Amino acid sequence: MRAEIDAVERRVAGEIDPGARALVVAVAVFALLISLVLAHAGAARGFDVLLGTDAARIEHIGLPSRVFVWFVTVFGIGFSLLALMTRRWALAWVALAGSAVASVFGVFAIWHRQTPGLNNYIGAGPGIGLILGTIAAVVLTFHWVKVVWSRTAVHLAAEEQRRAVAAAAEEEERRKRFGES
Repeated sequence: MRAEIDAVERRVAGEIDPGARALVVAVAVFALLISLVLAHAGAARGFDVLLGTDAARIEHIGLPSRVFVWFVTVFGIGFSLLALMTRRWALAWVALAGSAVASVFGVFAIWHRQTPGLNNYIGAGPGIGLILGTIAAVVLTFHWVKVVWSRTAVHLAAEEQRRAVAAAAEEEERRKRFGES
């Protein structure tokens, strides 16, 4: 029986239950997808930044913007969708970590677009896609933190059952040690 409990507990420990937050995460992922279609800076869209097209080079898109868009694509969209579909705790953690880094780089990218470059070059400021993407990444990070740290009813029940089994074993050991029946 103990082996069965351990197996169920291991299986349950690897799962998440986002509940109503799944809808918020899905909407944030959709907002990230939309942000890739919208203007990132000037005439460069998010996909231009992702693919490194001529439009991105003309707008002098810097490293913070490129890192932001890649993290949004891989972690914010990719791993978030995988975590929602499979409900795996490890994938949710990866989505959380990547979204957190994307949030930071999104803020850096906005700041970078507002700072003069070499020889006081002043290009286009941050576009609506960059701003929307940054806000969506922050929202996604917040909700993944809540999902990853929440305990489901099954987790709590398995933990309580493990405590009860451990307490019974301890009581049995105490009785054997002191010769009680």
